[in-house]
Amino acid sequence: MTLSEYLKTMDSEGLDTLARSCGTSAGQLKQVAYGNRRASAGLAVNLDRETGGEILCESLRPDIDWGYLRQGKQ
Repeated sequence: MTLSEYLKTMDSEGLDTLARSCGTSAGQLKQVAYGNRRASAGLAVNLDRETGGEILCESLRPDIDWGYLRQGKQ
């Protein structure tokens, strides 16, 4: 699921709650969802966590090697 699809399922209160739990604003989430801004790595991780994996950080920032971070150092 894309971030824009996810946000369309939410009412304004839910969007505000998600934004606060991710440390950002509803406006910023919309900017990222519609491609006007790029999510920071931190926001991508926060969205992944706060949506229970519905929005994967890999989908928001494919330029980052998330596989390496998810596996951890061995």
